[in-house]
Amino acid sequence: MELRLKRCTIRDWHLDDAESLSKHANNRKVSRTLRDAFPYPYTIEDANDFLKHATSENEQKKFHCIEIDGSAVGGIGITLGEDVYRHTAECGYWLAEQFWGRGIMSEAVAAFVEYCFANFRLNRIHASAYANNPASARVLEKAGFVLEGRLRKNVIKDGQILDSLLYARTK
Repeated sequence: MELRLKRCTIRDWHLDDAESLSKHANNRKVSRTLRDAFPYPYTIEDANDFLKHATSENEQKKFHCIEIDGSAVGGIGITLGEDVYRHTAECGYWLAEQFWGRGIMSEAVAAFVEYCFANFRLNRIHASAYANNPASARVLEKAGFVLEGRLRKNVIKDGQILDSLLYARTK
C-alpha cells in the first residue's frame, strides 16, 4: 500500500524504519495523546518490536507509516471490526511533534479513510481523541468525521481520568 499525498506519503512499514521511528516516537508530548501501549520513552527495542508486528500479516489490524522526506515520522492504522461489527473499523494515528500544525495529519487521515472505504467492506470508521487534545479532534473534523459523543471519565492516562470524544465517518 502506498498513498502519495501533497505533504506526505502513507506506506507500509519496513524493518529498517526502526531508527527513524524511535527518534520521532520518543517524545513525551506524542505519547501523552496515545494509548499506554505506545511506550515512553520509546526505545530502538520498542521500534523493532513494533515493526516485527506491523510488518507481519494481520487480518484485523493494519499499520502504516507516515513518511516525510524519506523518514518515518508517524503512523496511521485501522483495526477492523469482527462479528456484528465486521463492517466497521477504528482508526488511530500519530505524528512527530516537529510536523504538528501543518495540515499533514488532516490530509493523511482523510486520504487513509477514503482508501479504507475503497478497499475494505466498511460502512463506518470511528476514532477517538482525549478531550484534552483539541488538535486531534480538529484533525478528525477536517477529515470529515462527525462528533457522536463525549464519553465521560472514559480513560485513565498518566493517572488522570479523562473524557474521550467519539468521532465517526460513514460511507
